[in-house]
Amino acid sequence: MRHLFLALLFCATLFGEKILKIATYNVENLFDLQKSGHEYSEYIPNGSSLWNQKNYKIKLKNIAQVIKEIDADIIALQEVESLQALLDLRFTLKQHGLYYQYYSIADKKDTTIKVALLSKIPFVYSKEVSVTQTLEYRNILENKFVVNGKELYVFVNHWKSKSGAESRRIISAKALKKRVSEIGFEKNIILLGDFNSDYEEYIKFKRKRKHNDTDGITGINHILGTINQRDRASKAEYAKDSFYNLWYDADKESRYTYIYRGKKEVLDNILISQPLLDQKGISYIHGTISNFDKEYLFKKKSINRWEVSRAKVPKHKGKGYSDHLSVTAKFRVN
Repeated sequence: MRHLFLALLFCATLFGEKILKIATYNVENLFDLQKSGHEYSEYIPNGSSLWNQKNYKIKLKNIAQVIKEIDADIIALQEVESLQALLDLRFTLKQHGLYYQYYSIADKKDTTIKVALLSKIPFVYSKEVSVTQTLEYRNILENKFVVNGKELYVFVNHWKSKSGAESRRIISAKALKKRVSEIGFEKNIILLGDFNSDYEEYIKFKRKRKHNDTDGITGINHILGTINQRDRASKAEYAKDSFYNLWYDADKESRYTYIYRGKKEVLDNILISQPLLDQKGISYIHGTISNFDKEYLFKKKSINRWEVSRAKVPKHKGKGYSDHLSVTAKFRVN
């Protein structure tokens, strides 16, 4: 077995092939201990809710445990408060044996939580895509990479939650599609993150009147062109200016990243442009899309999220991870 592994490794190196693992993870409210004035009340540093050095270190350690096991080359993150929180997570990961030399965060706007990225691979640039000028909408993070001489664009998203209607998520979808059209749909592009949208949102949200304020139009399906996709990635065909949602390449029972009142849901997605399906240059490896569903990430038939008591004054209990599962996929770079 060892000789076979070495032979495969030699062949991959000889022909310049690289396997690239991409992931996205909503880490659920990773706040630092510096008071900015924009924190949620239970995350005011060293206050009555016990968001203190002890609980912060536990949160960092737990999230780092998950990220280390995933061991992605590039991981998109959501719900990171600040650059300091990102750097503290990066340092904790390094202490646990996983080093991400490169990092970026969408922090031009002083939103309460932000999107970020950790990478083992250098990026050519990192910039922010403005959704609106208000603090209500988080910016999208855009990173350009060159891997084995091939360009790759990665967009990290965190759209508005389902406490609001679909029209709010369409605003983010339109800003994202506008930027992608400027780059060109023929490029290698990955859109990932917490879209607060199911891969078939256009079907599921019709039953929810508070969401459907758009006459059935959705951001993830209609604006980004992922509607009526049924086939596995190996058979997928679609318009040039559309994206393919990798969840269609997974078994149905594993298509979830969130559990709400006992019901499994998809909020987090990885979408790819058409060139990433053509098996040339950079290409998605069929069958590799997966949620990261280790046993320790579940508790009482739900996700083992970071625990905060529901008392009049909420208090951090110092245990748990995130309310989301991570999503991973692999790509071949020739």
